[in-house]
Amino acid sequence: MLSAKNIYKNYGSLPVLKGVDIEIKKGEIVSIAGSSGAGKSTLLHILGTLDTADKGEIFLENERIDKLNAKKLAAFRNTHIGFVFQFHHLLPEFTALENVCIPGWIAGRKRKEVMEKAESLLNSLGLKDRGEHKPNELSGGEQQRVAVARALINNPSIIMADEPTGNLDSTNAKELHKLFIDLRDRFQQTFLIVTHNEELAKLSDRILHMKDGKIIG
Repeated sequence: MLSAKNIYKNYGSLPVLKGVDIEIKKGEIVSIAGSSGAGKSTLLHILGTLDTADKGEIFLENERIDKLNAKKLAAFRNTHIGFVFQFHHLLPEFTALENVCIPGWIAGRKRKEVMEKAESLLNSLGLKDRGEHKPNELSGGEQQRVAVARALINNPSIIMADEPTGNLDSTNAKELHKLFIDLRDRFQQTFLIVTHNEELAKLSDRILHMKDGKIIG
């Protein structure tokens, strides 16, 4: 589903990625682990098209995405990649339901269809009665589940998660781990996760260890 070859990235004179190769199959949960500064988040952002590599090739669903122009890339990202971040990035002025709907509306899908899908996702994630609440009325775990629902709204090929449990207590972190496994089992959802959480990493199908800008195992 996702493959990247020979990915290099410098920030000024600082080399951050030094020739990274990665392949991920449909329905896999793959974690990237490593110490701070190893290049994990930079790699995730490049694979998710939020940043660009200095060199290398990236293919998602057999489409070479590193060569798409800005407009095509934005449309591709919106429909093929879901994101979950450590800080939920929910828009405070909108309800949970509206936050989930936004990527679907950006994609040009029918308003009613998107709202029905968003309600279904919130229900399945245990948030049936929280759709009309704004983010500041939700707990940290609830906010992160809203972010997961938002990531799923366009049926993405892959969800990319950057330290998704980093801002959660241990109970909510475990619930999120279970949720990722459940989504993989029910929908063959693919995940690429950057994490320091060893428990989450161990639940993955594979762990890729990064050190000094390279995958070492």
